Amino acid sequence: MRETKVQRQARTEQIIKLLKRAHPDAHCALNHGSAFELLVATILSAQCTDERVNIVTADLFRKYRQPEDYLKVPATELQQDIRTTGFFRNKTKSIQGACKLLTEEFGGQVPQTMEELLRLPGVARKTANVVLGVAFGIASGVVVDTHVSRLSQRLGLTKQKDAGKIEQDLVELVSRKDWILFSHLLIFHGRRVCKARRPLCEECVVEKLCPSSLLKPGRR
Repeated sequence: MRETKVQRQARTEQIIKLLKRAHPDAHCALNHGSAFELLVATILSAQCTDERVNIVTADLFRKYRQPEDYLKVPATELQQDIRTTGFFRNKTKSIQGACKLLTEEFGGQVPQTMEELLRLPGVARKTANVVLGVAFGIASGVVVDTHVSRLSQRLGLTKQKDAGKIEQDLVELVSRKDWILFSHLLIFHGRRVCKARRPLCEECVVEKLCPSSLLKPGRR
């Protein structure tokens, strides 16, 4: 029998409740001390692990304190500073482009609206949602990264592959009060239990609510 939207919303609510108990420490894993540092760290996190980004930003944030600092150095120097995060040329262009716009139009401050953030080079909805949610506590949507994409599909919360469409499905199922925390819960669960290659279904607190569970008959 096909699940209705109301039933899926109720199941999503149960999933969130169980994941909150399982991962009470769920939070943004990117180290930062300000909205600006979070913006830079999130740009660096594209196609890179949070662990690697945190290693790089430990030195980076001591060297560069504000947007103007990133504009004072040649692109080649910043490229070397962030080289190990991958795609360092494009990321350098994005960071310096964002810093230029921040200094010229926003007084060096990170804006607090989706529309303004999306004007910054290197910033798409994922990055904007991270900054708004984590730095400012503004629930503008649901962050969709690789973990959120994989788990929301496995849990039967979406059939979409595109991040934008996945987010649309999730904001209809998840209560707005949980939009910010929801992605952190899925990310922590994805790293600890619902792993990409071999999900640990026998250890999963939401296994009974998951249509993709390997424990279900015929799934092994």
